[in-house]
Amino acid sequence: MSLERELKQRSGSKCELCGNEENLSEYTVSDIKENGLKTALLACKTCTEQMDDADAIDPNHWRCLNDSMWSEHDAVKIMAWRMLNRIKADWTEDLLGMMYMEEETLELAKASGDGDVDENKVIHRDVNGVILNHGDSVVLIKDLKVKGSSMVAKQGVAVRNIRLDRDNAEYIEGKVGPTLTVIITKYVKKI
Repeated sequence: MSLERELKQRSGSKCELCGNEENLSEYTVSDIKENGLKTALLACKTCTEQMDDADAIDPNHWRCLNDSMWSEHDAVKIMAWRMLNRIKADWTEDLLGMMYMEEETLELAKASGDGDVDENKVIHRDVNGVILNHGDSVVLIKDLKVKGSSMVAKQGVAVRNIRLDRDNAEYIEGKVGPTLTVIITKYVKKI
């Protein structure tokens, strides 16, 4: 039996990542020396194009990984893990936190370099050590005087849609009332 026929039988003739039933083809997971059913999956044209071209990635298409990341097949889990690491969004971090893979499978997934942390990247953390991302919402944990005005930002005030300072991990920007202000990360908690 051909590999493609085995993949169609295994997947029920559906894309193993998004469930699409059209334009299906065999996709071999790169950076893995083994060949065969363990390192191949059945994928639609949309998934294949986006797996091969990082510039073509549509994050909303990949919300399907919420289901496919639980597949029993290593090739599907590996590509789900890789795509979740390529898409930088809050929901992908949540899914990665829930995903379980055997150590050997995780090593295969990491072979592509996805998920490597850039050592020079500035990481912003709140008072509890939770990583802050652009667009997050935080709450002030202390009354803060807003420099250059007589305003005091009260404890418990929510600051939505924050922006991160690229050069300093201790500073974020957000609107407190009508005023855009710089806030020190040790005085906020992510909500």
